[in-house]
Amino acid sequence: MSTKKREKKEEISCPVEYAVTLLSGKWKLRILHALIKESPKRFKVLEREITGITPTMLTSQLRELEEDGLVSREIFPTVPPTVEYSLTEFGQTTIPMMQEIKVWGLRHKERNQVSENT
Repeated sequence: MSTKKREKKEEISCPVEYAVTLLSGKWKLRILHALIKESPKRFKVLEREITGITPTMLTSQLRELEEDGLVSREIFPTVPPTVEYSLTEFGQTTIPMMQEIKVWGLRHKERNQVSENT
């Protein structure tokens, strides 16, 4: 992560804004969700599981999550090298939040389906 991005995050005083900054982007919550369901996972498994993400974007988002301490990357000395990603202890603190997002999403989806059927 660039020094400017890191400094910008450090300047944020509002906890909600800080959390949104850490987790912002189209893919980060989906990556965290995939790692919460099962961890560790290899890069290609994540790529297949997260529909529509490009390898370049997955790499970029994983790097940011790693720099922010949410995801760890382990390289195994195989040929070719095997890389596995998992949640860090800090990353695991997102689990309750992700569970609440899931519940909220289900309720909102059900509400929309009911209103569409009436």
